[in-house]
Amino acid sequence: MSNDALDKPAPAEEAKISPLLKLVLELGPLVVFFFANSRGEWLAGEFPFLAELGGPIFIATGLFMAATALALTVSWVLTRTLPMMPLISGVVVFVFGALTLWLQNDTFIKMKPTIVNTMFGAILLGGLFFGKSLLGYVFNAAFRLTDEGWRQLTIRWGVFFLFLAILNEVVWRNFSTDFWVAFKVWGTMPITILFTMLQMPLIMKHSVDDEKKPG
Repeated sequence: MSNDALDKPAPAEEAKISPLLKLVLELGPLVVFFFANSRGEWLAGEFPFLAELGGPIFIATGLFMAATALALTVSWVLTRTLPMMPLISGVVVFVFGALTLWLQNDTFIKMKPTIVNTMFGAILLGGLFFGKSLLGYVFNAAFRLTDEGWRQLTIRWGVFFLFLAILNEVVWRNFSTDFWVAFKVWGTMPITILFTMLQMPLIMKHSVDDEKKPG
């Protein structure tokens, strides 16, 4: 399999989004979720219509869905494309968020990270089983790697996604809702950032210089 089949550079339009704005679009909904859960009673008092959603976790879920929709809309307006990860995650947020509000059962929104991470882990590792490294497509990656580099990085990320799924199950089933919300923002994100940084040596080792590639 050639490198060209695996290397999927980011669309040119995505370069228009600054790294800071991209970070805001990705983390913004999570911050809204955390804030709304911690200040749910205050929000219900200031905006009575939110009280109709239920307690803090349900208010947070509703605002999380709205913030996710806004982030996806802004991304589409600026780039005319939606990266696979935010799109799939957004769909699951809307489905499980709606179930959470409709049934007044926060189990659904708590299981959302488990479902999403399991899906990505299965997609990546399943793709390798069929001889395809899909990581470049999942992350809309702008860098290029050798076949072996993509394979190793895909294995690592596939296993990491499954680890996150298991971790989410352990946390929400054994700790309070407030702890789970806080861990989702201040625990999972730092772990993911650290894991990403630890992959840099592998990426640098297997990077392909465009200038050395045949035209």
